[in-house]
Amino acid sequence: MITAVEQRREKHLHPYLAGNFAPIHTTLPLTACSFTGTLPQELAGGQYVRNGGNPVTNEDLGRDAHWFDGDGMLSGVSFRRMGDSGTTLQPEFVNQYILTDVFISSKTSRNLRTPILPSIATLVNPAGTLITIILRILRTLLLVILSHLPGSVQAIKKISVANTAFLYHDGRALATCESGPPMRIALPGLETIGWFDGAKAEGEGHAVRGTVLGGEGLLSWMKEWTTGHPRVDPKTSELVLFHSTFVPPYIHYSVLPSTRKTARKLSREVAPRLVSVPVSGIKAPKMMHDFGVSLNNTVIMDLPLSLDPLNLAKNKPVVSYDPTSRSRFGIFPRYQPNEVTWFDTNPCCIFHTANTWDSMTTNLSSGVLEATSVNMLVCRLTSASLVFSAGDIAAPIPVAKIPASIMEEEQCRLYYYSFSLTSSPPSITDQYSLSAIPFEFPSLRSDVAMSAARYVYGCTMEISSFGAALGRAVKIDAIAKIDIEALIARGKANPPEQIRGCVDNRTVTEVLASKDDHDPIKIFKLPDGWYCQEPRFVPRANGQCEDDGWLLSYVFDESTQLCEDGECQSDARSELWIIDARDMSTLVARVTLPQRVPYGLHGNWFEEAEIANQRPFESVRSLPAAKKPDDGSQSGTITWNTWIYINMRDNLERWLR
Repeated sequence: MITAVEQRREKHLHPYLAGNFAPIHTTLPLTACSFTGTLPQELAGGQYVRNGGNPVTNEDLGRDAHWFDGDGMLSGVSFRRMGDSGTTLQPEFVNQYILTDVFISSKTSRNLRTPILPSIATLVNPAGTLITIILRILRTLLLVILSHLPGSVQAIKKISVANTAFLYHDGRALATCESGPPMRIALPGLETIGWFDGAKAEGEGHAVRGTVLGGEGLLSWMKEWTTGHPRVDPKTSELVLFHSTFVPPYIHYSVLPSTRKTARKLSREVAPRLVSVPVSGIKAPKMMHDFGVSLNNTVIMDLPLSLDPLNLAKNKPVVSYDPTSRSRFGIFPRYQPNEVTWFDTNPCCIFHTANTWDSMTTNLSSGVLEATSVNMLVCRLTSASLVFSAGDIAAPIPVAKIPASIMEEEQCRLYYYSFSLTSSPPSITDQYSLSAIPFEFPSLRSDVAMSAARYVYGCTMEISSFGAALGRAVKIDAIAKIDIEALIARGKANPPEQIRGCVDNRTVTEVLASKDDHDPIKIFKLPDGWYCQEPRFVPRANGQCEDDGWLLSYVFDESTQLCEDGECQSDARSELWIIDARDMSTLVARVTLPQRVPYGLHGNWFEEAEIANQRPFESVRSLPAAKKPDDGSQSGTITWNTWIYINMRDNLERWLR
């Protein structure tokens, strides 16, 4: 007999729950891997780790689902030193769920078949009814309340699933997601230590004085929500963050100095520590995923993509895009978030910035270097189509007519903004695409971030786009390296049309056909049927130029490892590819993993010294067994009232499953 779930699955396979997007539930400790090629010595003792959503409660495949959903899972490859000299390298794979409150509560429940949190797809679906959204939110609230009753293994105090990015700051590796604070993780085993509050992480044991993220008060739980993309200053090691909420002033801002490295000389003796300081000028809650940080300034992006529960009262989805509105960029000095200057331009969506840097000029009267403009590279989408297609939802047709003056073709490109800090009124002097190829998931060499880096690396594709058609998933079959310096110089010398213009109008196919050794765009194309994930750069020791190093990326062969129904074979495996970043053509080494790594979000490279210099901790989170309603009832270890609570919780949870 075919079940309702099987019928839904046969009718339509959700593109982000199928194939190598489907979650994997096998976790492995550090496990030796085979490899071919030559492993660079610069990898010795280091570890590459990638984060991504991997829903643990995944039985109902007919449910709403979105690429950005799912419990955080880290997948890493460590390069252990072997032999007397330590120069022989043994790659070892490890993957672990991040033990968030939501994950532990889900895993220890005997009844849940769908995730505790509502899917982003539910919140963005323009065809969804008001009652459906309210019921999904009420279900989440009830499950959170039930988690605090007797019989629950884990009370849900924070709703983050920590599934977005992974970074290193001040002796801590931190997993992020904007619905909560960062979560500290131990390297290289990827054990979960605990939530980081801006002063210390759970599990560290020692008391630390200092204001914590979110502060105190009734709304502190919301004010601790932290961007999925905090920025670490490569010169001062400061951690720069923003916090987005549903209530005015909507955005708060933090700068956490490193306690282990001397900050660069400032006008003050000690670098300021800012925690949850309000930023003015935002008029409504927004879906704000990323921001820009230079060595001296910060850029907040107020784009026309709202994330507002009050939208329900307006008969709109909680997440809603207004293509007739404006995009606003607020720029302020790093330590003065109260001094915001706003810049206004055409509507767009930006989920990721690639780099932000200042143009400096010497003040003739004072002799001091001052920032005269802020430059920012972003992955700019001309619509919110990705938000909808990533949930297998048709994008809504705009209610209001979009004026021809702001109408643009559907695209996601690497885009350049230059904001003048000296003009009056504030003006954007440059705003155009650097290249016409699809471009997302940007990264660059970490030690040149926040300055005028020459190269940016990212994901592209020869045929599809990041606004994939309904029923299809975004799959990346190429990695691009873009010479920012060359293309900006070309754009300055021969300016393209502002906003709609583009410096290099070639397609991916045309770039691949180029034989020019000095081409400002180089693309590493994977073999047919192979797909990769976000690349991360590892520099060569004593390298001669900025791009002297390697790119690391997980890859998967769909041409031989997918069944006829689109699902992965049970023994499917991913590989870690190590690519020469200079020529973007040489595959230096291939590490075969013991299992596949689902297509995920963001990763990072952790150096041997960072792993060795992690802060000590006293405990890690663990996954206890689920409690049964009759646990202890016959032995008299619990009271009759507690037994009633446990049974009530169990029955309600079964009803809400």
